[in-house]
Amino acid sequence: MDRALLYCAGGGIGDSIIASVVARALRTRYRYVDALTLPHHRDALLRIPDIDDVLLDDGSENDVARQLQGIGYDAVVVTWATARTARIAARSGIPVRVGQARRLYSSSFTHRVTVRSELGDVTTPWVQILLDYARVIDCDVADDVPRFVPTEADRREAQTWLTEHDVGPFVLLHATNAIATQRNRWPTQGWSSLATALAQACNSRILLSGSRADDAISAEIAAASAARPVRLSIGAFGALAALSRGFCGITTGSMHIAAAVGAPTLGIFPFQSDVPDRWGPHSTRSAVVRASYPCHPGDTKERCIDYACIEHLDVPRIVAAFSALIRCAQAQPPVYSST
Repeated sequence: MDRALLYCAGGGIGDSIIASVVARALRTRYRYVDALTLPHHRDALLRIPDIDDVLLDDGSENDVARQLQGIGYDAVVVTWATARTARIAARSGIPVRVGQARRLYSSSFTHRVTVRSELGDVTTPWVQILLDYARVIDCDVADDVPRFVPTEADRREAQTWLTEHDVGPFVLLHATNAIATQRNRWPTQGWSSLATALAQACNSRILLSGSRADDAISAEIAAASAARPVRLSIGAFGALAALSRGFCGITTGSMHIAAAVGAPTLGIFPFQSDVPDRWGPHSTRSAVVRASYPCHPGDTKERCIDYACIEHLDVPRIVAAFSALIRCAQAQPPVYSST
């Protein structure tokens, strides 16, 4: 068997980073493993060492299926199954097609997997749930930690930024997620207080990461603290995280990249509806801070009216957890190098 395809076109960049471990499992049986993903996930997956090539799911179903048919894959694993991805997998003529069970379109797959979370499992890390897709065709790995390897150009971009801004030891703080910009009501006082406390506790500069859409929020946090906003390419962000003393922030794709380059990574899960056991940073140098604020009954991050848990972040608890993580990380270097 020669070539397999990881079809991970859905969710956020963090979902694709986690799904990349499935590619590592497929490599135990297939010589080449490619990925088919969304355009804005491409740059992240190009830096995954377990993936040979990255294709884009950005055309019509027939066009994408014809492209796959022309390459001639022996197997495809669809980790984000939809009616579209199921049809493309079937139309491509790939003989072994693995996807989600219990869906109207599941007949498109030759091997169907019932997702454990649908059976009430809320504690198994998502990477292990996705590896069930590989296991059904006898592929598995013992090492389930995602990896992200910045390029030499990424490292130069990160180092140039640090030199130009005269930054010494630093901590990365990430205060936003997609909901922050969508809802336009993201409190910043809690993050400003955390930035100030982390700077003092770690004797480090605080670099505030985020996307272009986060600029207004980042500027407000920076104005009330010692934090300095930084926005680099996704690869340079990974290189920056690898150089940092650690990453501290709300659950995002950035959190998963930081963990994947081996940075000490603390994931903050402020909402009672969060599931940190499933979505926390997955590495040997990571930890989570769980929700403590008493949310309104039924609150989720999509429906919350005031984001009081963000306004009242438990700064002492977060700083204590991050400080402990840094101490442990100093005694436990990464099991692989990001360079």
